[in-house]
Amino acid sequence: MRASRAVVERRARGDEPAYGINNTGFGSFADVKIAPEALETLQLNLLRSHAAGLGDPLPVRTVRATMALRANVLAKGFSGISLDTLEALIALLNRGVHPRVPSRGSVGASGDLAPLAHLALVLIGEGEVLDDQEGTRALRFHPIRGAEALTRAGLEPIRLGPKEGLALINGTQPSTAVLALALAAAEQVARAGRHRRGTLH
Repeated sequence: MRASRAVVERRARGDEPAYGINNTGFGSFADVKIAPEALETLQLNLLRSHAAGLGDPLPVRTVRATMALRANVLAKGFSGISLDTLEALIALLNRGVHPRVPSRGSVGASGDLAPLAHLALVLIGEGEVLDDQEGTRALRFHPIRGAEALTRAGLEPIRLGPKEGLALINGTQPSTAVLALALAAAEQVARAGRHRRGTLH
């Protein structure tokens, strides 16, 4: 992770525009370099603009699975994210801070950009969190602001470095989490069915 992060930081200081690091944008705007002082704003705006999901929030267990899967991917060191940012994501998971992630908004093969943006906003003290302060098992929670949730958990918002916003949202972990949990449930039903047949005979 440290080695790949060093590459990102070196490219951010370079004269040539690098995609997702120090260019004005993405797609057709990828070839124009922006000033170093605007790099954090680029990443912030990337999260804010993609947090456009709709519908009921994903269940807490799906959000937790998504966070664990995303942390696993980032820990492999291919995304150029900093160790501090990864540790901040893991801290959310360990402290039970569960971002409110709308269930509609993925763009499929291009990545679960909207769901992951909603998740990542909490890291910077924005977005919403499912408030389970009393430890209830209710199906629906009242959302609270991300900054308040971080304060309750004794955490601080992070500041995004070059490429970190892109690294946080460029993946398919929400879809993977939904599928993995569905598979686990199906296996449980199948085991129960085999057990039931055995008791009948």
